[in-house]
Order: sequence, then structure tokens, then C-alpha cells
Amino acid sequence: MVVAAEPRVRQGRRVIDHLGINSSDLAAATSFYDKVLAVLGHRRLMDFGVAVGYGTDKPDFWVSTFAGIGPNREVHVAFTAPNAAHVRAFHIAALDAGAESLHEPRMWPEYHSHYYGAFVRDPEGNNVEAVCHNANDGD
Repeated sequence: MVVAAEPRVRQGRRVIDHLGINSSDLAAATSFYDKVLAVLGHRRLMDFGVAVGYGTDKPDFWVSTFAGIGPNREVHVAFTAPNAAHVRAFHIAALDAGAESLHEPRMWPEYHSHYYGAFVRDPEGNNVEAVCHNANDGD
């Protein structure tokens, strides 16, 4: 018999930095999430027109759309990395494991001034990212 380990309170970094889903009707989806997440104390924090980020202090959950969206929509998962070197190592490891590169590791100032991330498509077609929020240009 396998006994589950006692759950521990998380300390330090989280595995998931943020999660995103796609919608064929962004207006309906954001209307829904505006209402239901408000009940939980969360709110719309960022709106790029095609992507809306929700959270309390930072956008942890995203809803987005794109032209030609079909019924089998990808999921976006961003994993936390401690620094830019780890983001680059993630990208190399993912490519070595057969992933498709979506975006090479780089600064993403449109998100915020220290956002450094790399994006790959996993074997199931999902958009997977590694991100750190403490990088400097050239880090």
C-alpha cells in the first residue's frame, strides 16, 4: 500500500508561473471570467485586445484568441525559472527532446522590464514557456 506524503506548505519558487487558455469567443470568455474570478478576489490586470490577464498581484491566468482558432485549442503553461541561464537551458533541453521552438530566449519588455522567457511547442502541441522575472538585458 502506498501512502501519500503529508502535503507541505510551499516555500520559495512555484512550478507554474502562469497558465493560459484560448477561446473562440474572447468577449464571452472574458465576461465570464470577469464575474467568476471577482468572487474569488481576482480581477482583470492586463488587456492586450487578444489576450487578457487575470490575477491579484500579477496576471497568473490568461485567456486569449487568435485568427483561425479551432476546436482543439492549445494550452499555454509557463514554468518558473530562477534566472535567464535556466531559461536558456530549458530551451536547449526542450529542443533536444524534440520540441519545436516558438520563440528563442529573450527579454519581453512588452510584459515588463525584467521578463525573460523562451517558448516551445511540446509533443502534444501545447505552448510551453520558461520564464524568470529578474533578468537584465544581456543577462
